[in-house]
Amino acid sequence: MLAWVLQPRIEPWEQTATVTGDVPSGVAGWDREQLTNAAIILQAGADLGLSDRDRTIAVMTAMGESSLIVVDFGDDAGPDSRGLFQQRTGWGPYEVRMDAYGSAVLFYQALDDVAARDGMAPTIVAHTVQVNQDPYHYESYWDDAVAVVAALDAAQIAVEVAPA
Repeated sequence: MLAWVLQPRIEPWEQTATVTGDVPSGVAGWDREQLTNAAIILQAGADLGLSDRDRTIAVMTAMGESSLIVVDFGDDAGPDSRGLFQQRTGWGPYEVRMDAYGSAVLFYQALDDVAARDGMAPTIVAHTVQVNQDPYHYESYWDDAVAVVAALDAAQIAVEVAPA
């Protein structure tokens, strides 16, 4: 018997998140601010019903794009890129791209469209979503992402999602 599971639809401009509890002071060279943003990314993925692998890919991607910091500047390739995932204007409104939870939702919505991603290398999945110039740009962040996700999963923290 086939069963269809529908992913919940989250409107990223309608909510934001805050983290409370014992966020680690550091994991694999990433500091508390960066880990707080990673926790928000993980919560957005959990809220959308995505797998642990997908959530780890999202953390890896944000590591490679912004060092897990919500940045308000782009680069030569994307001067309008903003936020954790360095999303350009076409991804959504500035306010959403600059919100950790909102930008993660935008990333996950695009990630969910990548067919057969479970059979792809994590860096190739990230590249397919982000269209980075170098498809292997994210590869060096995978082990850190795995360590950060494990540490945050074990931490006594709560991520509260509320209307923006």
